[in-house]
Amino acid sequence: MRIALAGAGAFGIRHLDGLANIDGVTVTAIVSRRLEQAEEVARKYGAGHASTDLDEVLARDDVDAVILCTPTQLHARQAIAAMRAGKHVQVEIPHTSGSTAASARASYRSSRWTCRRTSSAAPT
Repeated sequence: MRIALAGAGAFGIRHLDGLANIDGVTVTAIVSRRLEQAEEVARKYGAGHASTDLDEVLARDDVDAVILCTPTQLHARQAIAAMRAGKHVQVEIPHTSGSTAASARASYRSSRWTCRRTSSAAPT
C-alpha cells in the first residue's frame, strides 16, 4: 500500500512512526501547510515527494491511500476530494477532550463516521 500523509504535525508523526513498522507499506508523499516542514518530514521518513497541495498529491499514481492528520475543519473537503480521486481515506480525529474513559466512549459514539472507497478496483 502506498500512502500519502497530510498533516506533518504531532499526530502525523505518530502515524508515520507506526507505518514504519508495517511490512508492505510505503509512504510516498507528505503534505503540510509549510513546504519546509513537508520536505523535512519526507526526508526523515523516506517519502519521495513533499508538497503543500493535497489535490496534486491525490492525483499521483503512486498514492493508493491518504491519512488526513489535518485540522478537523478541513476533513470533510479533503476526504471527499480523496474519495473522488479513488483513494482510500483514514481521518485522524481526537475522540474526546475529556479525561475519562466514559467521556471518550461517548464522544467516539457520537462522532464516529467512515469513508469508503467507491471503486471496487483493488489498489496495485
